[in-house]
Amino acid sequence: MNQLPTERIQKTLAEQHLDGWLLYDFHGQNPIARRVARFPEDRFATRRWFYFLPARGEPIAIVHAIESHHLDHLPGRKLVYAGWREMRERLSEATAGANRIAMEYSPKCNIPYVSRVDAGTVELLRELGKDIVSSADLVSIFESCLTTEQVGLHRKAAQATIEAKDRAFAEIRHRILAGEKASEYQTQQFILEQFAHLGLVTSSPPIVAVDEHSGDPHYTPTASSDREIGLASFVLIDLWAKVDHPDGIYADFTWVGYVGPTVPERIREIWEVVAGARDAAIDFVIDRTRRAEIFRGYQVDDVARHFIQERGYQEFFIHRTGHNIGLEVHGNGAHMDNFETQDERQVLPFTVFSIEPGIYLPDFGIRSEVNMLLTEDKAEVTGEPIQREVLCLIEDV
Repeated sequence: MNQLPTERIQKTLAEQHLDGWLLYDFHGQNPIARRVARFPEDRFATRRWFYFLPARGEPIAIVHAIESHHLDHLPGRKLVYAGWREMRERLSEATAGANRIAMEYSPKCNIPYVSRVDAGTVELLRELGKDIVSSADLVSIFESCLTTEQVGLHRKAAQATIEAKDRAFAEIRHRILAGEKASEYQTQQFILEQFAHLGLVTSSPPIVAVDEHSGDPHYTPTASSDREIGLASFVLIDLWAKVDHPDGIYADFTWVGYVGPTVPERIREIWEVVAGARDAAIDFVIDRTRRAEIFRGYQVDDVARHFIQERGYQEFFIHRTGHNIGLEVHGNGAHMDNFETQDERQVLPFTVFSIEPGIYLPDFGIRSEVNMLLTEDKAEVTGEPIQREVLCLIEDV
């Protein structure tokens, strides 16, 4: 288990003029706190625990008497409680002298990925005289920034996920040319088989969407909703997976194809708008990184959204431009979002995120999704090649 970077956290707290960071969890409701505190995934916890990291001084764990060993792996002293009155006393004692304290809270739930602490617990701390502020920036730094090993695991996942995508489109082509049935659900299950062969795991099955189903951004085929793939079908595949490793980092891509030798002009037109928005966002990230300029998630969304708006399709772009990627496919770092939320967090080095604008019409939808990795002085697209045109799955009919 990696050690908690206590000194670095305390230095960051001081730089952000915070008196401390109070990690709190009950029944696994705060996965961010559990990961920051290196709480073992297989450890059974039924009572509230807190871990206070002050900007200066010794950390303090607060644990229930029947689970008093739960935070013994962390540095600092331990306070044990049994009843609720005693718990409040321990909280007051642990945070004595601290006023401005960060927790997994987001004002007005602006960033729901960080909004993990219930309102009642925030009220309790405020009754104790604490100014509770959001830990969103701390989460980006200490939960979303990848290690060198994790960067390598993401690269492996990206390469293998692209391979699974290639095999899926090849399978569709093979089945149609052989006169065999190809369908959304069958292709989805084929991709899951390829994940297993390639040493990948996923949180949920991939999206394979045909024709108007592709106009639903989160359509998922099932055995009962299955649509056949045939000549003149438009196919969208969105797949996400990571290497089967405790520190595996996801990769997440969306590609589109047409079953025929010539892509219809309307599909080609929408593709050009979506790909243009994607490339504008990529160029913005690369340029800002090259010039060592800070940029924030909402700004990336603005670039892609403005490109689509200028071409008259803004009402059909109904989701954010991208999301952070980490141990979960939708991670807890900065999202490329000024639509669903206004994510003002800085996009930090050693984070991975998606760029995936989309236009969704009644008869079909197009999304093009790539992943970007920031290092100290470079921004790159992982999982290349980038899709440059709609795939023609069959050259001759």
